[in-house]
Amino acid sequence: VSTQSTWGVKATHPHLTEAHVTVARPWGNYTVLEEGVGYKIKRIVVNPGATLSVQMHFHRCEHWVVISGTAKIVVDTEERLLTENESTYIPKTKTHRLGNPGRIPLQIIEVQTGPYLGEDDIVRFGDVYGRA
Repeated sequence: VSTQSTWGVKATHPHLTEAHVTVARPWGNYTVLEEGVGYKIKRIVVNPGATLSVQMHFHRCEHWVVISGTAKIVVDTEERLLTENESTYIPKTKTHRLGNPGRIPLQIIEVQTGPYLGEDDIVRFGDVYGRA
């Protein structure tokens, strides 16, 4: 690959030259696919039987779309199961939890929107991994 062709790709399709770092967590992992002013897109993988903490965000809303597997979602006191191609919306300040009751990895796409999208905008209320 010549330097000239690499620069051409970077100039015309800069997203193809960026690295996407996958971050390991006790429940699985996430990868930030894209982010910009007011939005962030993540791929989240939750291991079978694992669950994330009960949490809330002050500055962002989240949209979740199930790509594969089964998601157990709790928003405030409402619990429901979502499967492939189903989605949900979590408004800011609502407590919520994501879990995988299935036998295969759960994969979702999360779209965060809001004025601040830092990883420190998480208030944990219950966490089986001792992070609350």
